[in-house]
Amino acid sequence: MHKVVLIGAGRIGRIHAKNAAFNPRIELAGVVDAIASSAESLAQEYACPVLSLDQAMDDASVAGVIIASSTDTHLDYSLRAASTGKAIFCEKPIDQDLGRARSASDQLSKAKLLLAFNRRFDPNFQALKARLDSGAIGKLETLQITSNDPSPPPPSYVAVSGGLFKDMAIHDFDMARWLLEEEVVEIYAAGSCLVDPEIGRLGDVDTARTVLKTASGKICVISNSRRSGFGYDQRIEAYASGGLVRADNVTESTVQVERKWRCGGSLPEFLPGPLRRSLSSRDGPLR
Repeated sequence: MHKVVLIGAGRIGRIHAKNAAFNPRIELAGVVDAIASSAESLAQEYACPVLSLDQAMDDASVAGVIIASSTDTHLDYSLRAASTGKAIFCEKPIDQDLGRARSASDQLSKAKLLLAFNRRFDPNFQALKARLDSGAIGKLETLQITSNDPSPPPPSYVAVSGGLFKDMAIHDFDMARWLLEEEVVEIYAAGSCLVDPEIGRLGDVDTARTVLKTASGKICVISNSRRSGFGYDQRIEAYASGGLVRADNVTESTVQVERKWRCGGSLPEFLPGPLRRSLSSRDGPLR
C-alpha cells in the first residue's frame, strides 16, 4: 500500500480524497490546505492527519502527492514533489503561464507525473478512439466535442481558475489533439457571459465556441458552457469518410417519454402554419 498525501481540500480535492480512500492500493496519509478548517474537516472525514506542506514533502514514507490546490500553486508544488522523487498526480493546468510551464519541462519530464487529463481514460472515449484508429469508418474529417458543466463554479473559484479556456476547455483541447493526431494551425474562438453575470464581472466568459483546424484541413468544433441544466454533458461526434462514431452521455436510465398527437387534437400554437397543417393530417408521434 502506498502512502499518498492530498494537497488541497476544496471542491476537486474532496473528490480525490474519496477516490484515494476507496482505493485498496492507497493509504490517504494526510491532508494539506492553507485554510485550516477545510483541511481539518476533510481529514476528520477520512480519519487521517492534517499536515503542513513541509511535513508532506519531507516525509520519505509518502510515496506520492495529489495536487488539487489552486492553479497558481500547481507548478511550484509539482517541482518540489519531483525533487523528492514522489509520484505526482496534479490537477490541470500545470501553470497559467506557458513560458513558466515550458521552462520546467526538463525537470518534470524526468518525474513520475500525471497531469489530470482524465478523459483520455474514459472507457467510452477510449472505445471511440480505438474505432477511429482501426479505420472502420475511414479517414477522420471533422470532430464535434461538447463539454458542459452542470452548474457554474462559485466566483471565488473563477477568480483564481485562469478562465474558462485554461480551466475548462483545456480538457477539450487535449481531446482534440488526441483524436485529430495532428497539431492545430488555425484557431478561432468566441465567448459570452450568458450564465452568471458575476463571472463576466470577474473578466471571464461562461459560454464559448472554438473552431480548430489542422494543416491537412481537419476541423474540430468545441462547445463549452458552465451550465447544462441537467448534469455533466460530455459528448463527442467524429465524422469520417466512411461514417460516424459517437460517444454519448452515460445516463442512469434509457427511459424516454413521447407524447402522441392525434388527428383532431389541439396542436401547440407556437408551431408555424405549414407544420401545423402537415401534422394535423397524420396520426403519429411528434418528436
